[in-house]
Amino acid sequence: MTDAAPEAGPDRLAADVVVIGGGPAGSTAAAMLAMRGRAVVLLEKEAHPRFHIGESLLPRNLDILERLGVLPEIGRIGVHKPGAEFVSDRTGRSQAFPFARALDRDRTFAWQVKRAEFDHILFENAARRGAQALQRTQATGIDFAPEGTGEGMEERAVVRARREDGTPLAVAARYVLDASGRDTFLASRMRVKSANRYNNTAAAYAHFEGVARREAEFEGYISIHLAEDGWFWIIPLQGGVTSVGFVGNQSAWKGRSGTPAELLMARIAASPTVAARMRGARLASEVFSTANYSYRARVGTGDGFLMIGDAYGFVDPMFSTGVLMAMTAGELGAQAADAWLDDPARGRALARRTNRDLAAAMDRISWLIYRVNDPVLRSMFLAPSNFFWMRDGVVNMLAGNLRGSLRAELPVLAFKAAYHALTALRRIGLGPAMPEALGAERG
Repeated sequence: MTDAAPEAGPDRLAADVVVIGGGPAGSTAAAMLAMRGRAVVLLEKEAHPRFHIGESLLPRNLDILERLGVLPEIGRIGVHKPGAEFVSDRTGRSQAFPFARALDRDRTFAWQVKRAEFDHILFENAARRGAQALQRTQATGIDFAPEGTGEGMEERAVVRARREDGTPLAVAARYVLDASGRDTFLASRMRVKSANRYNNTAAAYAHFEGVARREAEFEGYISIHLAEDGWFWIIPLQGGVTSVGFVGNQSAWKGRSGTPAELLMARIAASPTVAARMRGARLASEVFSTANYSYRARVGTGDGFLMIGDAYGFVDPMFSTGVLMAMTAGELGAQAADAWLDDPARGRALARRTNRDLAAAMDRISWLIYRVNDPVLRSMFLAPSNFFWMRDGVVNMLAGNLRGSLRAELPVLAFKAAYHALTALRRIGLGPAMPEALGAERG
């Protein structure tokens, strides 16, 4: 812990740790550090609440929310989510993946949340825990002390920022956590950001009212509709609002023009399963669009800094892992920063492990995401086998158990082996007919 904070003027603040970005990663890290007694300044360029996607949480989120002390509060704003379903546009059939079938069953549900409310709660919790949380304050630059100086005992960096009224602010800190999301504050300035050529997609999305809800055992499920050249998400939220978005590869958007609203409506109309659920639906928000180009920083940590969440790497949001990975990175990043302040060598080791763990989690889920348009993989999802616990292993991943263990890895390896075998047989014309083409049985 810090005995006394350095003197600070009205345009200059001092902290043990400055956190850039007040989304789930940054707010989690700031709260965790403040709970450990550290002096934290949290900078957020926008103002909460603000619209955001990534509204479907996973069971593993609940553990972190409990440690943050906001689990009941999040439960009050959420729609109970017991699983995910995949729907084929080709056949109209669906397959359920209830979280209760996961290998790890200590958490068997999650919530669907409006991110404006969810992120606001996390940000306010960081402030309540003792972080100096500043909104409408955008980081604009950073100056590091020469490498090797200070050894954790003096300021390591000065983050330059600009308030909403244009006035400058400087934050001197002993450690920097970059949680700036897809702004990639440090990775862009260090020129270490590498795009992933295997996952070049774009998305259009909005909130709607009047979308038909799933019922009975599917109530509260996120629906993933497998369409031509991409997929839709349909997420039920509180207040009769539903989040709907389409994510497509390059061929899905090629040659198409129009506003984001026109593009989204055209894709909805072209999907028989989505269009059926949206008869009479009404827009309840602006229609947004974004490129989902996956990327990763080649270097994510160094002397006195660590990139966490999307500031370090981003993958396609198909399996709702974004918020979980951000909050996990926030918690691990807080541990690394806290350790560095007392023991720089230990802190550097924990920071490197944080990046390794996040990269490994992205790799595990990316294997599925890169193949989402492959007919073999789609068929395996729509008619899952539990031979060698393959189905339960996939459910385990869908529930957010992305940090591998031998018990969880073996079923996933069996699933991958089956995929490669079916793909090879199909290429030489010996494979079975794809269940998606025949019509998979509803799970």
